[in-house]
Amino acid sequence: MIPKHVHMVGIGGIGMSALAQLLAHRGVAVTGSDRDESPTTRLLEEKGIHVHIGSGALPTDAELLVYSDAIPADNLERVQARERGIQQISYFEMLGQISASMRTVAIAGTHGKTTTTGMVAKILSDAGGKPTAIIGSIVRDFGLNRPEGAVGRTGHRPVLGSNFLAGDDKLFVVEACEYRDHLLELSPEILVITNIELDHTDFFPSLSALQNTFRAAVEKVPENGAIIANPNDPNVAAVLKGAKARVIDYTHKAVGSLQLVGEFNRENARAALAAAQAAVPLLSQEAGVKSLSEFKGSWRRFEYKGETPNGALVYDDYAHHPTAVAKTIQGAREKFPDKKIVVAFHPHLFSRTKSFLKEFAEALSTADKAIVAPIYAAREKADPTVSHHILAENARENVIALDSFDEIREELLKEKEGTLIITMGAGDIYKVAEQITEE
Repeated sequence: MIPKHVHMVGIGGIGMSALAQLLAHRGVAVTGSDRDESPTTRLLEEKGIHVHIGSGALPTDAELLVYSDAIPADNLERVQARERGIQQISYFEMLGQISASMRTVAIAGTHGKTTTTGMVAKILSDAGGKPTAIIGSIVRDFGLNRPEGAVGRTGHRPVLGSNFLAGDDKLFVVEACEYRDHLLELSPEILVITNIELDHTDFFPSLSALQNTFRAAVEKVPENGAIIANPNDPNVAAVLKGAKARVIDYTHKAVGSLQLVGEFNRENARAALAAAQAAVPLLSQEAGVKSLSEFKGSWRRFEYKGETPNGALVYDDYAHHPTAVAKTIQGAREKFPDKKIVVAFHPHLFSRTKSFLKEFAEALSTADKAIVAPIYAAREKADPTVSHHILAENARENVIALDSFDEIREELLKEKEGTLIITMGAGDIYKVAEQITEE
């Protein structure tokens, strides 16, 4: 049973902020803190959930503390909770409790799970299924209840969309992360595996180790459940052998036309439609395709930001794995075949950059021009054996390294009409896209 007051440390995280909205929707008093203000903290404030920026005091009436992966045990609020005997659980443990009490559709995979989760939630919602959903980005289709340009209670323009969809307590649609085996906290009746490639090399030493996590997740799905996957993909086929549930090949689904670019998004749509029809067998193909055709997409997934003063188009994308980088550039070329493609890439993690140095170099080289920012360390310590300069040196001459966002911004502002700029990466490179479209 969820207590009356939950305090969340790291509440601005994309998953944590969605969980905060879910708890508030269920009548729980929710408070929280985060290091920095962000679109998600502003979204929470717009929804009446107060966020303390910086390390704060644990509220006196808090009964449970939920913390994100990024919050260490010596965090002030976590220390206070221990001293007061208040239970602490991680974000993923909390998701596990919610999943155990609901019919769960979990969307996992190396690429595409955020978009696929948003699509599944929208299809089921349009069909009247009333799903409760937690998505790993702000989906523009959810929570659009104010006109663009309006000013919200925070004094900023309100966030147009949400990473949470309010539904009933029967059907739960959730994005599932394989990192640190978090996926195994969930109890899905329907498991979607979009694809499997080696990633999170600071935790998974090899592809086989990553596959072991997916294999364990597959074996958890009950006989009356379903696994949505591409059984013809060797990396995926290897984890399906122990499945008790039926395996549904999503690759044969027809999905019609989409607003999103690229064949990779068509694959996401096929997986989403297959999952929605597994959850609601009476859902018609026509209804599913119509819903997908109206899906507007998510924050930081090839999101249009505007134009620079010189007329260059600016998009922003979350791609932070070499395959995603390459496919995003490819999708941009398909949509804008006559544009010069310029990418400003913010590498995420020293370990990932080092493990995929050659692959990142090759992917970035497919742009007409690419600029590499200093590596975003996130949860890691700096590794002097890899850098943004080393990455650029391993690429073609059209890839350069610059040492600050200020330099990158000035370089991008030189681009003229006829150029498509994509800021790209899991860090805060999106701020550059916002800055160059505000000049």
